[in-house]
Amino acid sequence: MAKIAFIGLGHMGGGMAPNLAQAGHQVRAFDLSEEALNAAVEKGCGRAGSAEEAVKDADVVITMLPAAKHVLGVYRDQVLGKAPTSALLIDCSTIDVASARSIEEEAAGLGYTMVDAPVSGGIAAAASGNLAFMVGGSEDAFARAQRFLDPIVVKAGDHDCLVHAVRLKCIELAVQQAAAVEVDQALGPLVDEVAQARSLACGKNDCFHVLGAPAFQMRRRLGISMRTARMETSG
Repeated sequence: MAKIAFIGLGHMGGGMAPNLAQAGHQVRAFDLSEEALNAAVEKGCGRAGSAEEAVKDADVVITMLPAAKHVLGVYRDQVLGKAPTSALLIDCSTIDVASARSIEEEAAGLGYTMVDAPVSGGIAAAASGNLAFMVGGSEDAFARAQRFLDPIVVKAGDHDCLVHAVRLKCIELAVQQAAAVEVDQALGPLVDEVAQARSLACGKNDCFHVLGAPAFQMRRRLGISMRTARMETSG
C-alpha cells in the first residue's frame, strides 16, 4: 500500500482521506483546521504538522482545497520541490481551467506527474466512498491514479447517478468559466439544464440527494461558483 499525503480536510476531503486509510493506505493528513485534522486522525489518518511535512516521502499527494488561490499557493510553496518527484500529484479541487493547467505545467517542468481530478457527489458520497471523478491527464497518469481513486469512487450499480453527477459537475464548471469572462446570462439556461437533468435522472427519488445536488441546491451552488470565479479573476 502507498504513503498518501492528503491536504484539505473540509466537507469533501474529510470523508475522502479516512476512506483511503481504511483501504489500507498510510495517509498523512493536514488541514489548517485543528478540528478537521482531529476528526481525520480519529478515523485512521496520520497527523502532519504542515503540508510540507505531509508530502515528505509520499508516494501520492492528494489535494482537496477551496479555490484556485489555495491550490496554487499550496503546490508552489509546500508541495513542488518538497515532495519526491516520483510522487503522483492528484488535485481534486474544483478550480478554473487556466489555474489547473498552469500548476500542472509547473509540476511537469519539475519532473512530476499530475492529474486534475475534480469530484462530484456531495458530502454523503465523500463519506461513503461513492464519488464521481472527472480525471484529466495522460493515459499513464490516469492508470497510476486509478488505484488510489478506486476506494472513493462510485460503486457498481450507481451508473445512472454517476452519469448525471458528471453532467452536473460539467454544468458547474461551465458556470465558473462563464463567470470568469463575465457571461452572466449563462446562469439562467444552466439552471434550466440542472432541472432537466434532475427530472431525467431520478424523478422524485433520493438519487440527487445522495449526490448532494438536488436542483434547488444547484441554483445556490451555481451562484456561489459565479461569485467565486469573479473573485478569483479579480485577484
